[in-house]
Amino acid sequence: MSASRRVTYSGGFGIFCTMAKLTELSMAAARHLLERYGRDVIALEPLAAGSVNSNFRITTSSGEVLFARIYEEADELGARAELLLLDELSQAGVPTVRAIRTGGGDAFCMHENKPFSVYPWVEGHIRCQATVSEADALRVGAALARVHSTDVRRIPAGRFGLGDLRRRLERIERDAPEYRSDVRFIRERLAHYERLREPSLPAGLIHGDLFRDNVLFGSDGIVALLDFESACHGPFVYDLMVTVEAWCYSDGFQDRLVRAMISAYDRERPLTAREKASLPTEAAIAALRFATTRITDYAMRAPPGTPPARDFRRFLARLDALEAGAVRFP
Repeated sequence: MSASRRVTYSGGFGIFCTMAKLTELSMAAARHLLERYGRDVIALEPLAAGSVNSNFRITTSSGEVLFARIYEEADELGARAELLLLDELSQAGVPTVRAIRTGGGDAFCMHENKPFSVYPWVEGHIRCQATVSEADALRVGAALARVHSTDVRRIPAGRFGLGDLRRRLERIERDAPEYRSDVRFIRERLAHYERLREPSLPAGLIHGDLFRDNVLFGSDGIVALLDFESACHGPFVYDLMVTVEAWCYSDGFQDRLVRAMISAYDRERPLTAREKASLPTEAAIAALRFATTRITDYAMRAPPGTPPARDFRRFLARLDALEAGAVRFP
């Protein structure tokens, strides 16, 4: 197996999910929208990318290749907050990709009452889980610490707090009764870890979703951190545990990757004693978050008789491993 899957990828958002596009974008509509950016569209390709938004590859008459996104859930305020955040992070030296501005200087425009943004298309590759190395874990851990150390003026509101998760669980229970036993289990464990959670951990800007498909590698290391749509204010160690669970778990947690990622993070942004003591609790909350969102974003959207593209049980398995003490945190 090669060390990674080679792709060309644009500036910012999840790729290689099997979700279909959710909003149509005709060639005529694309041409009309891209006129605002001073571009003439000659080719349009929908991308099976992202669990929430509609994404497209666009080629212009000059040969320029672009990535376009239609925000399916975020409103104008949410889209603007993310795009302004990308500007600040880029200016601070965080490797990411900024939205292209319209001729009027706007970061996005509207299509069918939904925000529409355009990015440069960036070449690079994403890692397969089977080939994630300790060097990768070191790079990702250090990069995440640099995000957490960046001083930004505006931090978007979050969509995945404990209250948000409880509301999702209520929706699952109401609309997908086949998952009621899972909802009961997740709700009980969430309440348990909420009681254990340290209320005053160091917090600030977190990425919230730094999975493998949101880190783009080039020949010299990380080219870009992608998809800041979930970025919000939160505990730094929670975000670290999200990233550990995304990068360091295959059939089980891989201790060498866990140690590498946390040690690199700690060198870049030293963890406090309280943060280190909170790693198991924050890891459990991260697993419960993604177990919940995998149901709402994948299982509930899958056509009847079709297995979801991403199985929420994978995160319940992570929780089982955590509760069994299978992970050795520093």
